[in-house]
Amino acid sequence: MSAAAVAARGVAAPAAAPPTSAKVVAFATMCVGFFIALLDIQIVSASLQDIGGGLSAGADETTWVQTSYLIAEIIVIPLSGWLSRVMSTRWLFCASAVGFTATSLLCGWAWNIESMIAFRALQGFLGGSMIPTVFTTAFIYFEGQQRVIAAATIGAIASLAPTLGPTIGGWLTDNYSWHWLFFVNLVPGIFVAVVVPMLVRIDKPDLSLLRGADYVGMILMALFLGCLEYTLEEGARWDWFGDDTIRATAWIAGAAGVAFIWRSLTYGQPVVDLRALRNLNFALGCFFSFVTGIGIFATIYLTPLFLGRVRGFSALQIGLAIFSTGVFQILSIPVYAWFARRFDLRWLLMFGMACFALSMWNFTPITHDWGWEELLPPQALRGFAQQFAAAPAITLTLGGLAPARLKLASGLFNLMRNLGGAIGIAACATILNDRANLHFLRLAEHLNTANPAATDLLQRLEATAAAAAGGDAQQGHVAALKLLWSLTWREAQTLTYADAFMAIMACFIVATVMVPLMRKVVPPKAPPADAH
Repeated sequence: MSAAAVAARGVAAPAAAPPTSAKVVAFATMCVGFFIALLDIQIVSASLQDIGGGLSAGADETTWVQTSYLIAEIIVIPLSGWLSRVMSTRWLFCASAVGFTATSLLCGWAWNIESMIAFRALQGFLGGSMIPTVFTTAFIYFEGQQRVIAAATIGAIASLAPTLGPTIGGWLTDNYSWHWLFFVNLVPGIFVAVVVPMLVRIDKPDLSLLRGADYVGMILMALFLGCLEYTLEEGARWDWFGDDTIRATAWIAGAAGVAFIWRSLTYGQPVVDLRALRNLNFALGCFFSFVTGIGIFATIYLTPLFLGRVRGFSALQIGLAIFSTGVFQILSIPVYAWFARRFDLRWLLMFGMACFALSMWNFTPITHDWGWEELLPPQALRGFAQQFAAAPAITLTLGGLAPARLKLASGLFNLMRNLGGAIGIAACATILNDRANLHFLRLAEHLNTANPAATDLLQRLEATAAAAAGGDAQQGHVAALKLLWSLTWREAQTLTYADAFMAIMACFIVATVMVPLMRKVVPPKAPPADAH
């Protein structure tokens, strides 16, 4: 029946689907918001010392500039599916962009560490919904090869934005000030907030969902994820269960987690669709998202830390040294797109996971004098691997779900990546803490009079130090011992970073072996239930 005939009967004609060009522009605009939300997770990582100095805060307080953002974001991501059904995709994304932009401005204006932490938490909570909403939109807007390309774009941004964070942050801090880490969000944030409501029209608000919402489940989920994130972020620094606060948050996270899972599986309208895990591809995809999160975030955590602690690099030097990962990932996008049109995505995923494991193996010969040149080969391989690991996992995981389940399931898929990152960073921090002491003791065992090389080195250091102290042999001996201790500690730390990269490699080997369990994705044929 024609639109004119429908109108003659007094019935509203259904809205025509937007042309492909309009979909691409709308999707690209949402990807801008997606990028800045992910970028801000790591944009402060290379500049925490500068922020702490500007706000007169200690190192323990300054780490909360990053931790508060992560905790808030990890809570809101699984809520985004329900929120998009209540508010609609376009208005949730618009509200998220507006909130993210406003709180970015407040972060740049922060007057002390307490205000900064509060504004960063609000920034993560208000901006986090832009992340899973892009995934949902891509699978509603596109089909076939267009969907593969959209997933490749999302996968590239999801791993590229955190990787570029330290580079962009270091450059802004060195050339302007740490305030510009947040002011840089203003123009793209305003652009997204204005353009998205004009272009994105894929569903309508359903305020009736507010009446039957699982508010108890929301509270349990917030307690579970918030306390879990705090435990993981702060545990290594406070001796884990030796600290009363860490022990309390761990117990709360465990109890709230069990209650949340039970509630989600028994409540009629749960806030997170855990039942989607019955789908084998979705369950495996969440696992691969978790492992990819470990690889991306833990490596971004380890590399700047090594360059800062062992090499003594500045924020800008750190950013430039790790920039190669992003460059090679960008270069790999057309390569992936070509292969994705010709090969089964499962084998591309397996190839990406295997390459990521190999890149971690290439990090293990690390020495104290590694800089950008030595880091280039393993980082280039990692950038290439990230594209092949992230993009096919998105299509294989979400591409086979019915549109009615896609919104809730997308939040869970994204949560697993961030959760993997949190657990990966916590595990690496623990490895750095425990293994450094072990390596130091093992190295120190060989630094005795029975070791001619160690004795010769100590004598040369003593002579140099004594000459610098005006011939005082006793002072030279003490100074030489201190220097020998510093050299030993430096080498112990370096060996510890190799251990951490090895642990990440083991995770990707397990993931590589599990890829063949996935089934070839069959896209659902039904249109979105709430499309118009």
